[in-house]
Amino acid sequence: MDNNELKKEIENLKKELDVTIVAHFYQKDDVFEMADYSGDSLQLAQIAKDDKNPYLVFCGVGFMGQSVKILSPKKRVFMPKVACCAMARMIDGEYYDINVAILKEAGINKEDILPITYINSSAEVKAKVGEMGGMVCTSSNAKKIIEKGLQSGKKILFVPDRCLGQNIANMMNLKSCVIGDGSDPKESDIICYNGFCSVHQQFEVEDIEFYRQKYPGILIVTHPECPPEICDMSDFVGSTSQIIKYVTALPKEQKVAIGTEFNLVNRMRKKNTYVLSSTKPECPTMNETTFQDLYDVLKSIKDKTYINEIEVDDHVTKWAQVALNRMFEI
Repeated sequence: MDNNELKKEIENLKKELDVTIVAHFYQKDDVFEMADYSGDSLQLAQIAKDDKNPYLVFCGVGFMGQSVKILSPKKRVFMPKVACCAMARMIDGEYYDINVAILKEAGINKEDILPITYINSSAEVKAKVGEMGGMVCTSSNAKKIIEKGLQSGKKILFVPDRCLGQNIANMMNLKSCVIGDGSDPKESDIICYNGFCSVHQQFEVEDIEFYRQKYPGILIVTHPECPPEICDMSDFVGSTSQIIKYVTALPKEQKVAIGTEFNLVNRMRKKNTYVLSSTKPECPTMNETTFQDLYDVLKSIKDKTYINEIEVDDHVTKWAQVALNRMFEI
């Protein structure tokens, strides 16, 4: 079937089944347009938690489907494509334990560490963080979560995105380091794991300089997953939802260059909007999901063959849920 035929079949299956489709902002346009709800990681987790349908199809990457299953264990969660976020894959339970051990060797006891994990992490890592008294954050609430964490008087271990951790530290005039960069972690308030988003690493200082020179008065807008030197030169830094709100409120004549995923930038505003990169900053794993994948998973629900269902171990669910709920409470 071509995409037009698939679209009709997907629409028919949506009417026939008790299913809700949600899609992250970074999804391809055709998949994105089939969703009942769209949003960033936090928005979709909240929507899915409150949704009444027994079946939920999540168009995104693996950790997002896991988060929904953790928050709503009785809901059956499916993904058209169980794609893996590259950043989330940079850390697992073993690497987490190794880094805690590295800090112990540096003179920081486990009891003196409060871990905070970016939502872009596996259920296993979220559970590890929950068991150590820590919590989850998103790019939109990271500052608030870290402020709360610092009230404990402990060192913040921030995983897995070093850029988000460093950018929040800079915003709060705090000292940060990255494990393994040669710094003494005892001298830092926020100790960052050495992970990153491959898409947001594409933006460079030269890109900003190019746009400022070519278009005087242009605004530079970036995501806090970008390197600190990029965020420091930006006019606005914010999460996906915050970027959308900021950019769509600008006057149409205002030129803006945006440093985040291409699909989002491309559909945000058609005039005077530029991608802050000489290459196309497309998330490869977010773009794995196709119309065919979406059709196949819906058809499997109808046929009761249930492909790509998300399952999470009970112990992991318990502690990952604790870490997520601490975030929601704050």
